[in-house]
Amino acid sequence: MESKTKLSEDQHIRQLVNLELLARQVVEGFITGLHQSPFHGFSVEFAEHRLYNSGESVKNIDWKLLARTDKLFVKQFEEETNLRCYLLLDTSSSMNFPDKGINKLQFSIYAVASLMYLFKKQRDAFGLCLFSDKVDLMTQIKSTTSHLFYLYAELEKAYSAPKQNTLTNITNVLHQVAGQIHQRSMVVIFSDMLENSLNSEKMQALFAAIQHLKYNKHEVVIFNVNDRKKELEFNFDNRPHQFIDIESGEQVRVHPGKIRDAYISSLTQYRHELELKCAQYQVDIVDAFIENGYNEVLKSYLIKRNKMI
Repeated sequence: MESKTKLSEDQHIRQLVNLELLARQVVEGFITGLHQSPFHGFSVEFAEHRLYNSGESVKNIDWKLLARTDKLFVKQFEEETNLRCYLLLDTSSSMNFPDKGINKLQFSIYAVASLMYLFKKQRDAFGLCLFSDKVDLMTQIKSTTSHLFYLYAELEKAYSAPKQNTLTNITNVLHQVAGQIHQRSMVVIFSDMLENSLNSEKMQALFAAIQHLKYNKHEVVIFNVNDRKKELEFNFDNRPHQFIDIESGEQVRVHPGKIRDAYISSLTQYRHELELKCAQYQVDIVDAFIENGYNEVLKSYLIKRNKMI
């Protein structure tokens, strides 16, 4: 019995190390690319330095950086740069799509792990909320290494045991989160945002919950996680298919070619309404297609962070 437990613990540690390693590779590769791109100004240096303002004290000028860049930068300390970030991850059953290759939940877990690694590198404090039809986990917000690995462990649990036949209730979750976060923070949501796609009342309720966050001075970023080919373009073989709602279990048999135009039209209209509402409430919404990797997620965070500091 002890040997089985030991084996289980060793496997768990290896999985955590792999998640940390993947996150590090994603972030370091992204930063390397950033230095070679037009977005060089959003490199990680801005978290530790800011441009010198004429007339202020020169005691914190980084003279070594001046020698390298010919620009005056002031060293920033943790109390100046620390940002509070909450990551909200939708773990409802719809996130288990598609059933082959990486699915939306797995993509989101890797993206969240990468953001956490970047938060730690930036000395930003971070917390994690896992939710479906309710809040399943709401952690404290910290910036320590031990906290990072604790959250990696929670992500690994979500990865290893995806939920079956579990609905989403993002509206109630956001109200609950808004009631628990008391200091101004960045709230980052990973979800496929499909719960409200056919219901205008649910859409209104969702943005009432988002307004609750905005009223409390939180900045909100939504990463709309989707499979572009299957969910947006409805790219299925030209034969009858049995479609199963992986949240409710409801089944329907249809020929994709006969409903594709109507499906795409309806989804396009919903996405347009969602984008308009986000613009109205000053919420950043970013398409995070699982085929496109993680750079867009990391870049969007850096741009948003740069605006907030």
